[in-house]
Amino acid sequence: MDQTRDETGWLGGWVRADPVRAVGVVMVLVSLVWRAQLASRGHLAVDDWVLISRASEADLTPDFLLTLYNNHFMPAALLSTWLVTRAVGVAYWPYVLLLAAAQTVLAVSFFRLLRTLVRPGWAMLIPLAVFLFSPLTLEATSWWAVGVNMLPMQIAMVLAVGAQVRYVRTGRRRHLLSLAAAVLFGLLFFEKALLVVPLVFLATACLLVGGPPVRAILTTVRRYWPSWAMLTALSLGFLALYLSRAESSLRRPDSLTEVLSFLGQLLGSTVVPGLLGGPWRWLPAGDGAPVTAPPELARWLAWAVFLTLVVVTVRLRRTAGRAWVLLAAYLTLVTAMLGATRLGSIYSDVAGAVPRYVSDVVVVAALCLGVALLGLATPTPSTADGPTTPGDAARDPELTEADPAAARAAMAPPAGTAGLDQPATHRHGGVIHAEAADDEVTQPGRPFATPPARSTSTTPGPVGPVGPTAATSGGTEPATQGYPAAGDGDSLRAQLARHRETVSTVLTIVVLAGGLGAAWTTARFGDEWAVKSGKVYLETARIELAAAPPDTVFFDRPVPPEVVPALSAPYNRQSKFFQAMGDAPVFVTEAEAPSLFDASGRIVPVSVDGPAVVPGPEDGCGYKITGGRTVRMPLTAPRDDWFWVVRIGYLSSADTTATFRLGSATREFPVRQGLHQYFFEFTGGGDAVELTVNGYGVTLCTNEVAVGTPTPQQ
Repeated sequence: MDQTRDETGWLGGWVRADPVRAVGVVMVLVSLVWRAQLASRGHLAVDDWVLISRASEADLTPDFLLTLYNNHFMPAALLSTWLVTRAVGVAYWPYVLLLAAAQTVLAVSFFRLLRTLVRPGWAMLIPLAVFLFSPLTLEATSWWAVGVNMLPMQIAMVLAVGAQVRYVRTGRRRHLLSLAAAVLFGLLFFEKALLVVPLVFLATACLLVGGPPVRAILTTVRRYWPSWAMLTALSLGFLALYLSRAESSLRRPDSLTEVLSFLGQLLGSTVVPGLLGGPWRWLPAGDGAPVTAPPELARWLAWAVFLTLVVVTVRLRRTAGRAWVLLAAYLTLVTAMLGATRLGSIYSDVAGAVPRYVSDVVVVAALCLGVALLGLATPTPSTADGPTTPGDAARDPELTEADPAAARAAMAPPAGTAGLDQPATHRHGGVIHAEAADDEVTQPGRPFATPPARSTSTTPGPVGPVGPTAATSGGTEPATQGYPAAGDGDSLRAQLARHRETVSTVLTIVVLAGGLGAAWTTARFGDEWAVKSGKVYLETARIELAAAPPDTVFFDRPVPPEVVPALSAPYNRQSKFFQAMGDAPVFVTEAEAPSLFDASGRIVPVSVDGPAVVPGPEDGCGYKITGGRTVRMPLTAPRDDWFWVVRIGYLSSADTTATFRLGSATREFPVRQGLHQYFFEFTGGGDAVELTVNGYGVTLCTNEVAVGTPTPQQ
């Protein structure tokens, strides 16, 4: 009993110490379990089969790892697939576990970055929920071919931004190594991780350095040049390797209408609705993941909510404008890259409706939302990584420029001695929580705090990028550079405070609507993801193989296009599809009684669909062929020079061999005494076949010669 009370007391104390953290941990666990369950409803799909087939036929060599797949550089992804394939063959559960493990690392890393970057408060759970439950990331957490690229890239984004934040706040060069390692990790899985480099720069200029745009960019370049030198060298080295192996993926749009349609799909139907719980309705896309198809009314409501959120947060908080600029800049990069590689192709009609193309935007959007709602956190002073006193914290140039309000708060006297015009600071959750009059902090249960009264006297402020405060008729206003005046925000904040219950009700409705919408969208995605033609095809073939005679052999043919499309040839062939199985079927190019897998995966005898020879002149024999003699047999229709399968049904007086000719190509095949048939693959063309029996004294009768494609026998 005492031990139980101790454990309960420890857990209760941990929850009471930081309830926001406790709820966040529960949200992370719920998202992991929910998405793992959703992923397990599906199976391998489309590109997964190709990756597994390539892994099963290749040795683990540098050439295999550095080979591009669909023009993508992904050696770590190929290595992961190779290891799983060699260990378990064609199985789905290892990929579900790997995706869940990557999600765990990503979710924990993002939550830590969020707690480091923004001020504490219950509102922190909103960006965390957007990140964990956004339907835009469902493909990445369910589909191996997508997740093995996107999840490592998102992990790299989070770790790289976190490393840069620590470097900016401390100046410690070890964080540069963490930054380089994070970017390199992402590049090993997906070349799109190059976007992490401009993301780190944009995050630094928008969130960690103050001043007008031009000055912020110049200061970012000058002050943190070691980051950019290291990232530039890494990027150039990677590009040299990638471009030496890749073919150009750049395309030109066919028309302005195509571009506008793409932008309307991407922004109007995918990104904004997806960040607010949409698209609420999916359009099936075969075995692959569905694409977005939001209802028109819901799409416009999502845009109205999003624009309202941007306007309100910008007026309430100085850093909100910079956060939204960061999101817009990164989204512009993603849109430009996607448009340059997808428009003008066969995928351009749906390119803007595919969520996986913008799943990385969710990471940036969630971080920017957190900054817009809560503001930037003040670094905790420590002897190792920062200033050691509140005064030192305020004089830190990074802190002063990134968050002037927090810098002024850090200059304040100890808690309990501050007046209305001297906001107090206190520690909470690993950061200094500054209750600044010009950048209010969201408190639990209070969406918008009432601003304290302003002093009418001139109060000296910190000198530097923040600048001194100047007396105005309305009170003391900070003369910060690069931020809007606080007056409008204070007025709006006061109005919201007077209608706190109404505001809280509206916010609750919006949050609940977004959560219910995300739950509905996710459930509908799960229904679509559970329908897998490839899974049914594979399971049927396994059952059929278990019941088939051990000497059963097969002719090769394509799998159904809904399982692996023809664009993936030759990996759409049955011989490639089944080769990773433990007891893979045996495929041959000639046999007396070959079989086929039909479109459903059942085993059936082979039939040849194509022109046959004109019936022969001999009654009861057709064409009589004696040893050493060649007989010409016209076809009912000519055959082009192509890859065909030939079937010959014959009656022979003895064992021997025969030679088949079509056009200029020949093929020798065995002949057995009695009534038999023989199938073989053949490349050639013409309007008549010639047959020669090679053994003297042997007579062969045939009236059944067909040249065509192998099909299941009806």
